[in-house]
Amino acid sequence: MRRSVTVSVANQRLSLKTDAKQKYVNELASFVDEKLNEVKKAARTQTTQSLALLAALNIADELYQLRESHEDLKRKVREKSKRILRSLESEAQR
Repeated sequence: MRRSVTVSVANQRLSLKTDAKQKYVNELASFVDEKLNEVKKAARTQTTQSLALLAALNIADELYQLRESHEDLKRKVREKSKRILRSLESEAQR
């Protein structure tokens, strides 16, 4: 059920239509706000648009690194599972 949720990011109120719970949307807004503040401390630029773009790039970087880590973990689990299966099959044939 879609409902309207209002959050504040970079001192701007945003109204969103979402199925997500208010708490979850607040956590997302808080996360983005934190990223904006991190960028603001380190960046030379102070325009909201530039800060938002830099924060978005940082968030995208984190996402891509997590995806890569996730894929690496899945690959390792697959390889280990295959080795275990081969070992079990070998023992069963004895």
